[in-house]
Amino acid sequence: MIKIGNIELGSFPLLLAPMEDVSDPPFRYVCKMNGADVMYTEFISSEGLIRDAKKSLKKLDIFEYERPIGIQFYGGNIESMKEAAQIIEEAKPDLIDINYGCPVKGVACKGAGAGLLQDVDKMVRITEEVVKATKLPVTVKTRLGWDENTRNIVKVAERLQDIGIQALTVHGRTRKQLYKGPADWTLIGEIKNNPRMKIPVFGNGDVASPEFAIDMKNKHGVDGVMIGRASIGYPWIFREIKHFIETGTHRAKPTIDERVDTALVHLQKSLEWKGEKTGIVEMRSHYSNYFKGLPNFKETRMKLVTSFSLEEIFSTLEHVRETYGTLIPI
Repeated sequence: MIKIGNIELGSFPLLLAPMEDVSDPPFRYVCKMNGADVMYTEFISSEGLIRDAKKSLKKLDIFEYERPIGIQFYGGNIESMKEAAQIIEEAKPDLIDINYGCPVKGVACKGAGAGLLQDVDKMVRITEEVVKATKLPVTVKTRLGWDENTRNIVKVAERLQDIGIQALTVHGRTRKQLYKGPADWTLIGEIKNNPRMKIPVFGNGDVASPEFAIDMKNKHGVDGVMIGRASIGYPWIFREIKHFIETGTHRAKPTIDERVDTALVHLQKSLEWKGEKTGIVEMRSHYSNYFKGLPNFKETRMKLVTSFSLEEIFSTLEHVRETYGTLIPI
């Protein structure tokens, strides 16, 4: 049984990655429906939290059905990170995750996210102060290093464990790589197989099939995997991996009915959380992913991504069901 603090996660937990503009409550709902064991919010700016920025505070919204859930945040100022951790604790998540992995220029080049891979001493100091500032389990998500010359994650992992983090997720690329090229899980395996390491170690990067997830488990011994981009428009990836682990066989792909039903649930949750106008607009980026691979879909997609009428959107989704329902699952 893998545990973060006292939170039991099963024998090989599947984690939903925190993804900006993706991992909001509506998206998390459909991933939870399909077997995600742990989920994280979109990452939140520590400075935004202490300034009471509306967008940052909205990201603190979590719901009972999501548990166990972690709130992820980032920043490069020690005092701001401590204060933000206390604000996060008041939102009552199950754990707090620190982002040391975001490669985006506006974050990393301002000394936060993956930028702290260039100043590991400061990374450790921030983490230690956050651990002291909260009673919740603190976890970390990071990368192999800043670039090929600083792939020092094995030592970094030891230092982070020593000051009290309770789980570590590592993305198998450097900051310089961004999301290019295949993820390298070799160093993730070295962390996990380091006899000094006692906390759970989760791998992230390129987990897009049941075979890949199990291969990383068998080859590198990771305690679980975190899934990001492969879940966008395809929350069924979680149930497919679990089925493969349990049976050694592939679960059938989602039918058109399931795709439409999931899109409708996602839309409904979006409307409930964001209101009608914003809910409609922010759902648009998901339709192409839900129906990827359908032939002659351009006209239908354009209706879904341009309409402001709920009645038209609902009827268009039902049109997808009627038009493509006899297709073999894609």
